[in-house]
Amino acid sequence: MKQTVSFDLDLIRRYDAAGPRYTSYPTAVEFDKNFTADNYRQQATLSNQRGGPLSLYFHLPFCDTVCFYCACNKIITKNRKHAEPYLANLHKEIALQAELFDSDRIVEQLHWGGGTPTFISHSQMRELMTITRQYFNLADDATGEYSIEVDPREADPETITLLREIGFNRLSLGVQDFNPKVQKAVNRIQSEAETFAVIDAARANGFRSISLDLIYGLPHQTPDSFAETLDKIIAVNPDRLSVFNYAHLPERFKVQRQMKSEDLPLPAVKLEILQQSIEQLTAAGYVYIGMDHFAKPDDELAIAQRENKLYRNFQGYSTHSECDLIGLGITSIGSVGDSYSQNQRTLEEYAVSLNNNQLPVFRGITLNEDDKIRRKVITKLICHFSLDILALEKELNINFADYFADVYPKLDQFSQDNLVKYDATKIEVLPAGHLLIRTICMAFDRYIQQKNHSRFSKII
Repeated sequence: MKQTVSFDLDLIRRYDAAGPRYTSYPTAVEFDKNFTADNYRQQATLSNQRGGPLSLYFHLPFCDTVCFYCACNKIITKNRKHAEPYLANLHKEIALQAELFDSDRIVEQLHWGGGTPTFISHSQMRELMTITRQYFNLADDATGEYSIEVDPREADPETITLLREIGFNRLSLGVQDFNPKVQKAVNRIQSEAETFAVIDAARANGFRSISLDLIYGLPHQTPDSFAETLDKIIAVNPDRLSVFNYAHLPERFKVQRQMKSEDLPLPAVKLEILQQSIEQLTAAGYVYIGMDHFAKPDDELAIAQRENKLYRNFQGYSTHSECDLIGLGITSIGSVGDSYSQNQRTLEEYAVSLNNNQLPVFRGITLNEDDKIRRKVITKLICHFSLDILALEKELNINFADYFADVYPKLDQFSQDNLVKYDATKIEVLPAGHLLIRTICMAFDRYIQQKNHSRFSKII
C-alpha cells in the first residue's frame, strides 16, 4: 500500500505548537459543571430515539506501581482490596446506566482501560463481565469488538486465557521501550520474555487483534536504542502499533518530576527518533493511519480508512462511528446523543453519587449546531486526510466558503507550505501535512483561538 508520510523538518519546527488530539470536538477542556445528570438523561432519551448500537468503556484505575511518564487517571496501590468497593459501585453504575437505554440496543464495542484492568482478580473480572451481560445486550463474539489494555507484568498466560473465555477478543499491550536504562528511568521494568509470553498466549487463545503501545521522547532514548526496540516489536508482528510522543508536563503531573529533564532527548533527537520509526515501520509493511497509529494493510483500521469509514473517539481511532459511547467508572468520558460527559474524578465522589443512587456525572457539554458542523470537518480530516466539501455542504446544508471564511487565510498558508491543496470541491492533506494534521484541524476549532495552549501537549 502506498505510504503518504513526508517528513519535512523545517515545516515540523515551524508548526509544532501545542494542540488537542481531537478524541472529541469540542475537547474535554470545554466541558462544564453545569451539565448534570438530568442533562445526561435527556441525551440518553435522544439517543434511544435515534437508535443504533452502543459502545461501553470501563475505567479500572488501579496500578500496582507508578510509571513516571504516566498522565492517565490512576490510583497507585499494592492493596488489591481497594478494588472491592470500587467494583461494587461500578456494578451499581452499570445498572443505573442500563435503565436509560433501550434493552434491544446491541453493544458492538466494549473496552476496559485504566490504570491496569488486570489489577483486579480473575473472579472480579468474571463478575464484572457477567453483570455487564446481565444489564446490556452484548453482540456475539463474531461481530463484537471487545478489547482490554494489558500490562504484561500483570497478566500471565492463565490471565489471557481467562480474558478470552469471558469475551475479550482484542488486546492492547503497553511496552513503551525495551531498553533497560530507559525502563529504569521511567520505573517500568518489563522484560521482553514476559511481554512476548502474553502475545504468544493471546494468539494461542484466538485473540483477533494485538496492538502494542510505544513511547518516544523518554529519558535516555536515542535513535539507535529505539530502533532496537522497534526491530524486536516488528519481529513479533503485531496487528497495530501506537508510537506516542511523550508529553513532559511536570507542572501538571507530579509523578513526571521523578525523571530528570536533562535525561530527556533534545527536540532534534525526538524528531530523529520519530522519522526513523516511521521509516522503519512503513518499510516493514505497516500503514500510517495518523496520529501516532500504524496498522497492517489488512487490519480493520486500515480498511476503514481506505473505505472512508474511520472514526475517532476517546479510545483513539475506531471503526464504530455509529455507536453512542457510555463511559463507566471514575473519570470516564461518554458520548451520548448530542453530548459529551465525564464522571466524577475521585473514588469518594463517585461512591457518594452511587450510594445515593445517582448517576456520577461530574461535567459535560451539549453540542450546538456549530459544534456538530466543526466536529464533522475535523473528524473527516483527522481520519481520512481529506474533506469532500460538496458532500459536506449537501449533508449539513451550509455554504462551506461562507461558513469557514475566517479559515481560508490559514488554508492559503497551509497550501503555500504544501501541507494541503484545496479548491471549491475538496481539501486534501498532502504527505507533508499528515504529521501536522492536528495543526490543520486547529484551524477549524472555534474554541482553540480563545484558549491557553498550555493545557495541551506539543503536536510532535
